[in-house]
Amino acid sequence: MDTGQILLSFIGGMVPLAAAAFYLGRRRALLITAGGARMHSRPQQYGAYVAAWMALPAIAIGAVAGAGGLLGLRLPAAPYIFALCLAGAAIGCYTALRRVQPDMRARGALERYTEWALLTASMVSILTTLGIVVSILFEAIRFFNIVSVWDFITGTNWSPVAHYRPGQETADSQFGSIPLFAGTFMITAIAMAVALPIGLLSAVFMSEYASYKVRTVAKPLLEILAGIPTVVYGFFAAVTVSPFVVQVANSVGLDAAYTNALAPGLVMGIMIIPFISSLSDDVINSVPNSLREGSYGLGATKSETIKQVILPAAFPGIMAAALLGISRALGETMIVVMAAGLRPNLTLNPLEDMTTVTVRIVDALTGDQAFDSPETLAAFALGLVLFVVTLILNLISIIVIRKFRQNYE
Repeated sequence: MDTGQILLSFIGGMVPLAAAAFYLGRRRALLITAGGARMHSRPQQYGAYVAAWMALPAIAIGAVAGAGGLLGLRLPAAPYIFALCLAGAAIGCYTALRRVQPDMRARGALERYTEWALLTASMVSILTTLGIVVSILFEAIRFFNIVSVWDFITGTNWSPVAHYRPGQETADSQFGSIPLFAGTFMITAIAMAVALPIGLLSAVFMSEYASYKVRTVAKPLLEILAGIPTVVYGFFAAVTVSPFVVQVANSVGLDAAYTNALAPGLVMGIMIIPFISSLSDDVINSVPNSLREGSYGLGATKSETIKQVILPAAFPGIMAAALLGISRALGETMIVVMAAGLRPNLTLNPLEDMTTVTVRIVDALTGDQAFDSPETLAAFALGLVLFVVTLILNLISIIVIRKFRQNYE
């Protein structure tokens, strides 16, 4: 059995074992109750208590074995670890069954288990984030030991390919990241210029103007856009939107490349519309009706109420939706690959071709260079800088939201 089969057997075996432990614990509680004793908790709570004690040792052993494998420790073969998990589950089940007594507080124990389970889930999320940051940081430090941080941040030329051929001199690699981030921000700005007004106005319409029948039809249709694969958006941008942009530009005397930045920006904006619209709609609907009624009572019209009362009250949520859209645009890859090209180009003209940071990361990690080469390690440096940029945007949005909320509290 390979590792995948062992893991599948472990997960699949835990379900019937947990069901059997629940049945045994509940049955023991019912038998004690039938004997005339008064139990502190309900029978199903004792069953859940026994099932939890059965699962905890097995999960702990599996987690320790998995962590040891990640750390490179020498561990027993997978079947032995699987057998050890079963033994731990049996011991835990037997111990819990012995504890099922009339004065045993199963309800309180389950509450503590639930609290620890929620805490563990939270810690897993935090530790995963820290692991991602640390893994990127270490590899980025290796890159910055080869390439200057200042040259990387301020350089305007990105040409990392430097293969040696007999009879030729090896070209010097240059890792100036400004063209990549300029293309990223350009395409993101175009996408947000499309998604933010359309998404916000559609949210206002559905929450304030549309009838119930229109809303029940329009909102699901709008949210379908979020379920379309990005590769389909990429095909649409490359086959339909990009030629249309070139045709329109030529008709007014402008030169446009078929791999321009405007086409993927427009299509990316269409893709982000459901995120902003759905979240903004929920935020606007959560504004108390007392604010609307007070505004109408003072003689304000519906449009004046929306502009002066509802939108300012919903601004923190709208800001969060816009931030989600920006994060989605910054991380998009497929649309840019298929419609904007791969050439790092420092320009303010959206009709020229350019690329983004995520595209270069994918290109660096899927090439034929060695993993410790500067060409490959540059992907981690780009990821680290992109992470810092996103973190700064989050901090700015949090500051703006807090200052705005202070005006309405």
